[in-house]
Amino acid sequence: MNSSVLIESFAEFAKFKNIDRPTMMRILEDVFRTMIRKKWGTDENFDIILNVEKGDLEIWRNREIVDDNSEDIWDHDKIALSDARKIEPDFEVGEEVSEEVKLEDFGRRAVLTARQTLIQRIKDMEKELLFQKYKDLVGEIISGEVYQVWNREVLLLDQDENELLIPKGEQIPKDRYRKGDVVRAVVQRVEIVNGNPKIILSRTSPTFLERLFENEVPEIFDGLIAIKKIVREPGERAKVAVESFDDRIDPVGACVGMKGSRIHSIVRELENENIDVINYTENLELYIQRALSPAKISSMKIDEESGRVSVFLKPDQVSLAIGKGGQNIKLASRLVDMEIDVFRESESYEEDISLEEFSDEIEDWVIAELRRIGLDTAKSVLAVTKDDLLRRTELEEETIDDVLSILREELEEEDNQ
Repeated sequence: MNSSVLIESFAEFAKFKNIDRPTMMRILEDVFRTMIRKKWGTDENFDIILNVEKGDLEIWRNREIVDDNSEDIWDHDKIALSDARKIEPDFEVGEEVSEEVKLEDFGRRAVLTARQTLIQRIKDMEKELLFQKYKDLVGEIISGEVYQVWNREVLLLDQDENELLIPKGEQIPKDRYRKGDVVRAVVQRVEIVNGNPKIILSRTSPTFLERLFENEVPEIFDGLIAIKKIVREPGERAKVAVESFDDRIDPVGACVGMKGSRIHSIVRELENENIDVINYTENLELYIQRALSPAKISSMKIDEESGRVSVFLKPDQVSLAIGKGGQNIKLASRLVDMEIDVFRESESYEEDISLEEFSDEIEDWVIAELRRIGLDTAKSVLAVTKDDLLRRTELEEETIDDVLSILREELEEEDNQ
């Protein structure tokens, strides 16, 4: 393989990979200098002249002429007078000889190795460029086409056919993917795994919801409205606290849009996730009231030192405050960064049953622990998930299972009477 074929094939490959000319030149020179160092031990006294467009390569070895009996005759940048005169008969001691080195002088194996090295350098650079590109896109929404669906992740391809992954934990539970679907997600992180960039996307990240709001609400994009905090149960419910920097703009109304026009497209993108937009305030009591919407709070006690707040509600507001599966109170607690305990105001419990009536089946300390977090009736306990009870109380899983079984059995008997 001569130099022109090698350079032209490399240039064509580099162009296909969108590598710019200066980078291409640098890679070529680096590879040729590596070949020189392997053959002669150094490249200090060599000049390389490249013309990528014409496929030309010139390598020149520069040495100073010394007497045949000189002690420096074995230095890498010296040449004996007798050897120099084989190149040009009228050379004299002290002059410099520039001798052209042909690619063939390196040997066939070295040239083939150089070709493989050039291709590998381009591939490595391509990986580096891909890593840098997506590293700069972390936190931004991109689109990809579904290429393959596995149990634990979905493989997408971007417009340049780079591979993108959405792991199971970053998918909205209601998401269903088919090959060819175009999916939007936020770039969550970029990693290097076994020398290859791994691009992880997310549809469950609060950042994804934040970017969707920026796309749909011009006032947010323009900085007139700020998103203070987002908490999500992906695909189920989210709470978004917003603040306006312009007194003339209602932040909640701007985010929702006329007849919900702005928020509807976001809800559809998130598989009908129920989104509560809340007007942020530094008044903690008012902020908690808004966070627990749609429930109406009668009163509350805030203990900022312990990070807990006790809210008191009328019986018909308790289930609204807790929400389906405890979602509303869980998200509200995360939004205000406090643990919220719900207490029912002393009124008739209608068709509910006070926990005190189960004292013969449930130990008093267990009832006291449930009351501590605002659960004082059978229905209020059953409205909270077991995971939430484990998180918010000091009760063991076996104890919680027993309590839930007792309460369900009693309420079923009541319904059958």
